[in-house]
Amino acid sequence: MENEIIRLQNIAVSFDGERVLDDLSLSIRDGEFVTLLGPSGCGKTTTLRIIGGFVTPDAGDVFFDGKRVNDLPAHKRRVNTIFQRYALFPHLNVYENVAFGMRVQKKKNAEIRQTVERMLELVNLKGFEKRGVGTLSGGQQQRVAIARALANNPSVLLLDEPLSALDLKLRKDMQGELKNIQKSLGITFLYVTHDQEEALSLSDTIVVMDGGRIQQIGSPQDIYNEPENAFVADFIGESNILDGIMHEDYLVEFFGRRFKCLDAGFGPREPVDVVIRPEDIDIVEPEKGHLTGTVTSVTFKGVHYETIVDFKGFKWMIQTTDFHGEGSVIGIVLNPEDIHIMKKSAYSGQFGDYSSYSEEFDEMADPDIDLTQEDGGGEEE
Repeated sequence: MENEIIRLQNIAVSFDGERVLDDLSLSIRDGEFVTLLGPSGCGKTTTLRIIGGFVTPDAGDVFFDGKRVNDLPAHKRRVNTIFQRYALFPHLNVYENVAFGMRVQKKKNAEIRQTVERMLELVNLKGFEKRGVGTLSGGQQQRVAIARALANNPSVLLLDEPLSALDLKLRKDMQGELKNIQKSLGITFLYVTHDQEEALSLSDTIVVMDGGRIQQIGSPQDIYNEPENAFVADFIGESNILDGIMHEDYLVEFFGRRFKCLDAGFGPREPVDVVIRPEDIDIVEPEKGHLTGTVTSVTFKGVHYETIVDFKGFKWMIQTTDFHGEGSVIGIVLNPEDIHIMKKSAYSGQFGDYSSYSEEFDEMADPDIDLTQEDGGGEEE
C-alpha cells in the first residue's frame, strides 16, 4: 500500500484460552485518521495495544515502515498512547506534565520550553503552564494528555476511547479539536471507540470489528451507505434489515413485492439481506404506498420523530419530521436508491428486527404466484 506506515499481518491473540483476535490483517497509511470501531470485547483495544507494543501476538507479524517490530519494546516504538484515564502526574504542573517525556530523553531545556509552548498553543492551553492538573476540568486534562503525547513527536498517536469520560457537549467540542490537531500535524491517528457517530465524524477510514475479526474497512460514507453485512448495517446507525430474494440484477423481492434497486452481481433467486435506513423512507397516504402499515409507537427526538410501524407483524423504524400518531395507518414509498442489498452472512437474522422465512416468504418461492398485481400493500390479508 502506498505510504503504508503500519501493517498487521495474520495477527492472532488469545487470553486465558479465549481467542481475542482471529487472523487479523490491517494496513494503515501515513497521515491517516483511522478508527477501530466495535462493541466491547471485539478486539479493538487489543489491536491498539499490539501496535503500541504492550501486547505480543501469539501469531502473525507487526510491521512499522516495512520493518518487523514484534520484539521491539513499547518505549522504542515511534508511537504514543492516550488512554481513557489520562494518567497525568498529579504532583506536576501542566508544563512539567507535557515536558516529562522530553526530560526522560534528556533533551535540552531550551528545546523542551519551545516544544511545550508550541504544544500548549496547539491544544488551546497557552497560559496554563503553572496550573496544577488537579485544578483543571476534564476537557483541559484531556488536552494536557494530548500535548504530552505529541511533545515526543510520535509518528503514530494511539487513542483508546480518550473522550469517553467527558460529557456530550465537551466530547463533541474535543472531537473537532482532535480532527484539527491531526490535520495540522499530519501524523497518523489510530483511534478506538464504540461510538458510531464519533467514528463517522472523525475518521478518514473506519475499521468495523466484531468477535476478533474485521467486518469491513472503508470511508465513513462507504461504511454507512454500503454495509457489507447485517452486523455493520445494524452497528452503524439504525437499520431496517429484511429477508429478500434477488431475482435478477437491480430487482429484489420482499414482503411479496418486487422493487427496483441499484445492486447487481447476485445469483438468480439468491436469498439476501435488504437494508433500508429509517431516514430514507417516504411516508404517503395508505392508498399511494408500496406497502401499508400501522404506527405502534412514536418518540420525539428533537430533529425528527422516531416512528415504529408494523408491516405484517414485522416492525420497521422510520425517522420523519411529520407526526403520525399511534394507531395511524400509513403508506410508504421506497425508491431504488433507498434499498441496499447484502449477501447473507453469519449475522443474518440477528439484527434489524429480522423475520425468518415465514409463510409470506414461502409464498415468494412459489413460481406460480403473480407478484406484479396489487396486493393491498402490507395490510393483513
